[in-house]
Amino acid sequence: METPAQDIARPARDVDAAHMARAVELAARGHGTTSPNPVVGCVVLDAAGDVAGEGFHAYAGGPHAEVVALRQAGERARGGTAYVTLEPCDHTGRTGPCSEALLAAGVARVVIAVTDPTPKAAGGAGRLRAHGVAVETGVLAREAERVNAEWLTFARLGRPHVTWKFAATLDGRSAAADGTSQWITSPEARADVHRLRARADAVVAGIGTVLADDPRLTARPQPAASGEENPGGVAGVRSVLRVVVDPDARTPPAARVLDGEAPTLIATADDTATDLQAELLRVPRHPDGGLDLPRLLGELARRGVVSVFLEGGPTLAGAFLKHGLVDRVVAYVAPALLGSGAAALGDAGVATIAAVHRLAFDDVSPVGPDLRLTARPLPLHPSEEV
Repeated sequence: METPAQDIARPARDVDAAHMARAVELAARGHGTTSPNPVVGCVVLDAAGDVAGEGFHAYAGGPHAEVVALRQAGERARGGTAYVTLEPCDHTGRTGPCSEALLAAGVARVVIAVTDPTPKAAGGAGRLRAHGVAVETGVLAREAERVNAEWLTFARLGRPHVTWKFAATLDGRSAAADGTSQWITSPEARADVHRLRARADAVVAGIGTVLADDPRLTARPQPAASGEENPGGVAGVRSVLRVVVDPDARTPPAARVLDGEAPTLIATADDTATDLQAELLRVPRHPDGGLDLPRLLGELARRGVVSVFLEGGPTLAGAFLKHGLVDRVVAYVAPALLGSGAAALGDAGVATIAAVHRLAFDDVSPVGPDLRLTARPLPLHPSEEV
């Protein structure tokens, strides 16, 4: 039987979770427009426990979520509570420290979902506590980590977060036996891909895809999906960086990926001689003849790339999986059967069922006549799961 103290604590925990869930929902509105900053949401209550202000970080260089919510709350924030999905920053960048903004507003309590992993910005919770503000952490941490997965991967691992996208028939084929693949999925699915592509900092494809399909790899504008409030804030064509993984510099000079419509990097081996007129990113070779993919991602991170949308063919996708470099999988599955042709995934380093790459579904949604499946790889050891 619970004690009276436990009876009191449970509603308080439920209230905290409800307001933090709203803050997580707000944070998601910043997807695609805040890089290289995180997405953050904030809800401010007044001293009576009523919502006084809400906000989210909308774009890099703009006001942080806490500042937006505090401005909306005004004097009602004094003595109240702030719910923030990421520890308030404690440094001055393009904007001032959010920890100081919370102190100036007179907030009495701050509830944080995830602590900031970066030495430069961390410390906000400590500053608030030092000034007598009650601080709690870890409320809806898993949900807040998921909504901010791209930036947290970048901050913790020093490489971009990688989403692998593929389209396939119900029997897992990405192309017919004669090599044709346009179009396996519907116009609705292809429009959805453009919305997701526009949220990334870079789109990565292999030379095989460039030679076979001559794609543009741009993020062309699309209308919002049903029920989606802010599809990455995209207005017109966003200049998402295009990256071609091309160890031997075989990209044709007339390839559409070199059309100047968006910036393009050709990632080629550092031992390849070429006169290709394009911006080259030199990367060491892997012993298998391809590029050293961890080094490639490290180079992209140094250029400020926080998130990658991987649209390479089965060989490149398999190489990324083999190296443990896929953080999310988005699969568009068409209600169609081929029975032969190219598989969606090549060699991913699995020789026995015990080594299978297992995933957990986060979302299954219809997109036109197709299904969009969103999943994340599970760690080899369950205790490692975020």
